[in-house]
Amino acid sequence: MLIAVLGVASSAAVSMGASIARRDAEQHLLTIGAAFQQALASHGGRPRELDELLKDHRVPGIRRHLRRIPFDPLTGRDSWGVVRDAQGGIVGVHSLAPGKPLKRRGFNSRWKAFEEAGSYRDWVFGARPPVTATPASPRALR
Repeated sequence: MLIAVLGVASSAAVSMGASIARRDAEQHLLTIGAAFQQALASHGGRPRELDELLKDHRVPGIRRHLRRIPFDPLTGRDSWGVVRDAQGGIVGVHSLAPGKPLKRRGFNSRWKAFEEAGSYRDWVFGARPPVTATPASPRALR
């Protein structure tokens, strides 16, 4: 009986730990998303590749909108989904993580639309409203 109780308690603790880690990753994703949104606004145009946010060749000298493409805290990779406008320019990015967000309420006004999100792909950081989310080429994801 004691072993069964310990097994149930251990299982609950592991599950709770995973939920806490995922909530932390979601919060980190919001921070990274804000950086992407700032970088896209700072760029002023519509980059064709995410690498254009690292070094903007449109201006003399070195202009960086991001220092590096951050890793997605939910997938652990530096790959991101992109949202493009009709001309193919990037207007937003989103996580490629599967699943439904744990955070459903309590967003600040900046991310209020995320309360209706059915997946992490609906958490688009950039222009609003999203145009069409398309999987990017491997080069665009880096």
